[in-house]
Amino acid sequence: MKIALISGTSGLVGMQLLHQLLNRGEYLWIISVGRRKLAIKHGKLIQIEGDLAKIIDWDWEEKIKEQSLGGEYHELISAISGKTAEIHAFSSLGTTIKVAGSKEKFYAIDHDLVLGFAKWAKGLGAEKFLFVSAMGADTGSSIFYNEVKGKTEEDLKTLKFGYLGLFRPSLLLGNRHEFRFGEQVATILMKPLVWLKLAKNIRPIYDYQVAKAMVLTANQSKSEPMEIITSGQMQDLTQ
Repeated sequence: MKIALISGTSGLVGMQLLHQLLNRGEYLWIISVGRRKLAIKHGKLIQIEGDLAKIIDWDWEEKIKEQSLGGEYHELISAISGKTAEIHAFSSLGTTIKVAGSKEKFYAIDHDLVLGFAKWAKGLGAEKFLFVSAMGADTGSSIFYNEVKGKTEEDLKTLKFGYLGLFRPSLLLGNRHEFRFGEQVATILMKPLVWLKLAKNIRPIYDYQVAKAMVLTANQSKSEPMEIITSGQMQDLTQ
């Protein structure tokens, strides 16, 4: 039995990632975790909600059982508890300093919540962890956003998953819920690179391409325990 765990489904890449997971045949169950449930129904989807800052303490079995009318999740719970399932975890958790309200709150989401989800997934038996980072992720960066992404990557490495995929997309294209002036300007200036298929590592990339690349990568055999996937590599994977 192959199971996907996913966090960050309300975001740009997260929504596309959930769509990919639900509509492809690799996973029997998809368990989405978040502060609240999405208005989506699907036979393979189980949504559990709560305070993500306390996810380590969640009684995940009880949360799943609460949604089971006739014990239809018994096999799923048994497979996770008995460590007989193949589990892949996907995280696209992330925000901006503007939306978060401060650097401290941004760090709490983009670092702490990601690490908390990763530790929880590892505890459930996840063998692979796939994370949406950023093109400029670097612990030594003078840009706070990139510094935090770099710190998150480094801390994920310490958890020693069987495979850790760090996806570093460039500027993301897609239908965002909130308006971001800087990104709108950058999109207008850089979108010709997409049309002309130039500079694939820095040109904008569509949200669905990142999501598809993550699912494809998760289902490949990997010889290395950690891999950085660039924006250009994601575009090559999804052509």
